[in-house]
Order: sequence, then C-alpha cells, then structure tokens
Amino acid sequence: MYILISGIIIFFGMHLVPDLVGVRRKLISGLGETIYQGLFAVISLFGFMLIIFGKSKAGFQPIYELPIWIMHVSAVLMLISFIFFASVYMKSNIKRFTPHPMLWGVTFWSCAHLLSNGDLASILLFGSFGIYSLYDMRSANQRGATKQKIKYKLTKDVVTIVVGLVGFSIFMYLHRYLFGVPAV
Repeated sequence: MYILISGIIIFFGMHLVPDLVGVRRKLISGLGETIYQGLFAVISLFGFMLIIFGKSKAGFQPIYELPIWIMHVSAVLMLISFIFFASVYMKSNIKRFTPHPMLWGVTFWSCAHLLSNGDLASILLFGSFGIYSLYDMRSANQRGATKQKIKYKLTKDVVTIVVGLVGFSIFMYLHRYLFGVPAV
C-alpha cells in the first residue's frame, strides 16, 4: 500500500506544481523551460509507474460493497468518460459547455470505478484521480479557462460520440486482458 500512496503523492504532487506559480516560475528560470518540462514528465511518469505497481501489489482490504446492478451505472459513466476523452482531440461542441473535457472524462472514469471497486487501494487510486480532476477544473477556471466559442455542425458531435463509443467498446473488451478483471 505504501508504494501506491507514494506514487499518488509523487504523481499529484508534480501536477500541483503549475498551481504554485511562484515555484513554477523559479524552477523554469533556474532550469529552463525544456528541462523543467522534461523533469515534470519524468517525475510524473515515475509516480504513475509507482501507482500501477503499488496497486498491483496492494492487498485487498474491502471497505464497501455495492449491489451488482450498480455495474450498469458504472458502464454508462465509462461511456460518458470516453466521449469526453474523444472530444479533447476532436472538433465538437462539447468544449462549448466546458473547457475541461479531459478532466470531466477522468472524473466520470473515477466515479465509475469507485462504484465498481470498494477496496481500500481502489478508493485511494480512483478517489485521488477524481478529487484532483475536480480541483484542477476549479484551479484552471480561477486562472481564466474559457469555453470554446466556435459552434460546429451536429455531425462533428455525432462523430465524436461514435469515436467515444468505439473506444469504450474496445476497452470494455480488453479490460479483462489489460487489468485482469472483466469490465462488466
């Protein structure tokens, strides 16, 4: 469990640095933008690897158990998250409603997994991603994040939804092979 917690602290600790504007400026002025970005990426990747390894080694400590039908709610939340993930890289109207489609995708992903996994390691893992996503949206809004002004044709939204659905379907199928448990 300590490895998982260490990974969470390192990963999200690095992701909080941009919010510390003075610290970030000092690091960039001392190291240069390229080295700062490189260190940010390497340390974040290290933290992420610790999260993956730590989760795989964490013992199962049940905290709660939800009814089996809740898995269908989780599946719907996952589908929504994949549509948000697709919209990050595609031209659609989703960004007219929120400047944070990736963070909303992570929030829905986190909620889906918290509904499906009631053990301590899962709560720490998925809960930390969910809390960070909500925090980062608030922080980005305070720094001036804005919604997209361009209005696209409805066909762009349909394509985005189809891409999200395809990604969701692929991950639902591969979930067992990638993570050792069936998705639903």
